[in-house]
Amino acid sequence: MSPQDGSPGSQGGAGEPTLHAIVLAAGGASRFGSPKQLVRIDGRPMLHSVLSKAAEVAGTSVSVVLGAYARELAPLLSHSTASLVINRNWESGMASSIRAGVASLPTMTDGVLILLADQPAITSEDLRRLLLAWRRQPEQIAAALYSGMTGVPAIFPRSCFSELSQLRGDRGAQMLLKRHTDRVTRVPMMSAATDIDTPEDLLLVEAAAIKRRPPLED
Repeated sequence: MSPQDGSPGSQGGAGEPTLHAIVLAAGGASRFGSPKQLVRIDGRPMLHSVLSKAAEVAGTSVSVVLGAYARELAPLLSHSTASLVINRNWESGMASSIRAGVASLPTMTDGVLILLADQPAITSEDLRRLLLAWRRQPEQIAAALYSGMTGVPAIFPRSCFSELSQLRGDRGAQMLLKRHTDRVTRVPMMSAATDIDTPEDLLLVEAAAIKRRPPLED
C-alpha cells in the first residue's frame, strides 16, 4: 500500500485528463454474514481482483476505502500500490465512503472512477471502454448502463467532485447520476448487473464461472 502523494494518474499521454480510481469496500456485508471482500472467485479474493482491474486503467492512482472489516482486509493490500483510506463513518452509508475517497484525491486529478468491490463480473475491458467514453467527453459523466438503469462503475469529472463530497445516505452516486442525467454518457455494461450481497448470489457467480471454464481433456 502506498501513501497519497498528490501525483496524478499515470495512465494516458501528455494532455490527456488524469484519472484516479476509488474502490469502495467499507460496508458491513450484513446480508452476506462475513467479509465478502475476502471471498475467492476464480482463486483470488474478490478485493484483489477489482483492485487489479482498477490498476489496468488507472495505473498506480488507485485508492481503496475500508471500514467495517478494515483490520481483516488491510493485509490484502500489503503488496498493492493502492492507497488505503479508512472510513470510520461507514455505518452511515455508502456516501460516506465516497466522501472519504474524494477527500483523499491527489490535487491534479481530472476524473474519478468509482468502483464497488462486489461486482466481480466487471472486466478490465469494461473499464477500458468506460475510460475511452470519458476521454472523448471529459466534462461528461461516463457511467455503466445495465438492467435498464445507470450506475457504477462510473467516472465523474472534476466539476462533480464538490457534489460527490456532499452526498449522504446509502444511495451512493445514484443521486448524482439522476441529477445530471443530461450530462451522462451511458456505456452498456451488463456485467455490472452482477453483484454479491448474499451467499446465494455467490453460488450463482461460482456456477457461472464453472460454466465458463473449458472442459478438461481426456
